[in-house]
Amino acid sequence: MGHTEADLARVLNTGPFHQALRAALSVRGLPLQRVQHHLAHRGIKVGVTSLCYWQQGARRPRRPESLRAVRALEEVLELPAQSLIRLLGADAAGARGHRPPAPGSHRGLAGLTGEAERLLARDGPPRGGLETLVLQEHVRIGADRRLLGRDALHVVRARRDGVDRFLAVHRGDSGCDPDRVEVSALENCRPGRIRRDRATGTVAAELLFDAALRVGETYVFGYGFEDGTGGPSGASVRAFGGRGGQYLLQVRFGPGALPLRCRRFAGAADGTPRGVRTELAVSPRHRTVHLLEQSVRPGVLGIEWEWE
Repeated sequence: MGHTEADLARVLNTGPFHQALRAALSVRGLPLQRVQHHLAHRGIKVGVTSLCYWQQGARRPRRPESLRAVRALEEVLELPAQSLIRLLGADAAGARGHRPPAPGSHRGLAGLTGEAERLLARDGPPRGGLETLVLQEHVRIGADRRLLGRDALHVVRARRDGVDRFLAVHRGDSGCDPDRVEVSALENCRPGRIRRDRATGTVAAELLFDAALRVGETYVFGYGFEDGTGGPSGASVRAFGGRGGQYLLQVRFGPGALPLRCRRFAGAADGTPRGVRTELAVSPRHRTVHLLEQSVRPGVLGIEWEWE
């Protein structure tokens, strides 16, 4: 189940902005590509990636053209005038005090809130306890263009003695029902506590290692999230809290769901775009696209795609 009209009315009143936008998209049932299309008809150019960042809380609209887009979103999503703009003004002070995640934090994606954030802050893995050496992530998109799931193989090194767990985070697309997302411990770990935040479509899963690591010791483990509950997907994004090792992302599309084009994109920790978007070749036979980053930097990295 997605958000209801009652959920939307509540979050439009209380905020924050990204949760209100996410709820509106879910209730109206509009994929980001259609929203982008409606905005373009109004003479406003906003990328799908920017819309994705806004609804995830990874970036806030601040520039005049972005604020113009927010006002247009109120029309497109049939919301009361000033309802979204008001939320941006209400928490502007908090945005000025925002700092990017500290290096070594275990936020799988930017902008965690609710139960996932409370688990991380209260009794999650110690920040800075693990260094990522290799991360291989495989994302599956179904024939209906929905995110079916993602699997990850992680190679880490302990920066201190006693680290014995990792907090994996999954944030679904608009309309995701985190109560129906399944967590799998695939290799060299077992599931611990799991927290789900319906307001943001976030699942935080504690993965327990076989033994506590000693400083300098490496460890290999694998995990996965089975989703399939959100709307059409337009990107796969991962945030990195600090410098890391090699990152491989491969996206496989279902039969009959090959996108028109795919692009690599990257951004700084504050969401500012880094470099130009690079076209990526899609294998028509295997229906896959991938990116390989030899040494990740703090910020966001991922692949975005456009449907016909």
